This record gives sequence, structure tokens and C-alpha cells, in this order.
Amino acid sequence: MASLLPIARRFRRDHALAKALWETGIHEARILAVLVDDPAQVTPRQMDDWAAAFDSWDLCDQACMKLFVHTDFVGEKIPAWAEDEREFVRRAGFALLAARAVHAKNAADADFAALLPLIERHAGDPRNFVKKAVNWSLRQIGKRSVGLNRQALGLAIRLADSLDKTRRWVGRDAVRELSDPKQLARLKER
Repeated sequence: MASLLPIARRFRRDHALAKALWETGIHEARILAVLVDDPAQVTPRQMDDWAAAFDSWDLCDQACMKLFVHTDFVGEKIPAWAEDEREFVRRAGFALLAARAVHAKNAADADFAALLPLIERHAGDPRNFVKKAVNWSLRQIGKRSVGLNRQALGLAIRLADSLDKTRRWVGRDAVRELSDPKQLARLKER
């Protein structure tokens, strides 16, 4: 990333270049494509095509955090991708949810509360890259507001009490962060 960011700054918002870089199939070129693309020109089909080609967590996360979260299609892609059986597409659904929880400052708490059942449904997916993204999205939702913290922490506690070891891991890790007194104090200051 340290080498790619200066290059990306020189070619920001260049959709044609992003497409050409993506088509090379080279990992670093694809990350650069994500960094230079113009979110206003990204289509739902492009998002689906690129998500289907994800083969690493870093490419998936960079695409979600740096590009896809800034498109108009976030709301439809989160649940669609989260329900997809392909490992990195499902990860993309939850990485996109985590990114939206951070970036969508004006989104209503209800929008995120409505996605907690999606997290609960997939918290038992034992694939490492999926379970970490599920956990990440739960923690990010819980850090948005006091109200969402209560709801996310409640879900995390239920998951931590599960007999399923993956659900238990997701829950315990989220409980640790969401119940941190420093975190709660920051939320109350907002």
C-alpha cells in the first residue's frame, strides 16, 4: 500500500484506467484499480464481477473500504453478498457492512440494526476470512452509537454463549471490544 498510494493519488477517479488495471489480473494492479476508480461510474455489474474475482482478503477489503462503500449500490450489495456461498463474496458483504458503518455518518441507526439478523445468521460460518469479517461488521455497528452498542453487544453476548465454536469466537471477541469502558465513554461523548 505504501508504494501504491502515491501512484493512486496521481490517477484518481480514472474509471478507464481502473478497468484496464483490473483486467491484468495482477494482484497489485487490481488493488491500484480499486484506489483509482471513480465510484460514480461503478455499476452493480462491475461490483459483482469484481467481487466474484476476489481471491484474497486484502483485495476484498480494499475494494469494499476504498471504492464500493462510496457507490449508490451499497444497500443492495451487503445482503446479496452476505448470503452468497463463495467465501470472498460473503466476506465482501460483511466487509462492506463494516465499511458502511464507519463511512455512512448520516445513516440511521435503524438501517444498521436491521442488519444484525444477517450477522447472526452467518456468525457460524467457520471459514476464517468470513468469520473475521462477520465479527468486524458487528464491532463496527456497535461503535456507531450508544443504542447500536446495546443491540450489538446483546447479539455478541448471545453468540458468546453459543455451543458453536465459531459463533462463540465471534461473540467473545465482539463482547471484549464493545464492552470496553473507554469505547463506551467515546460513544457517550458523541
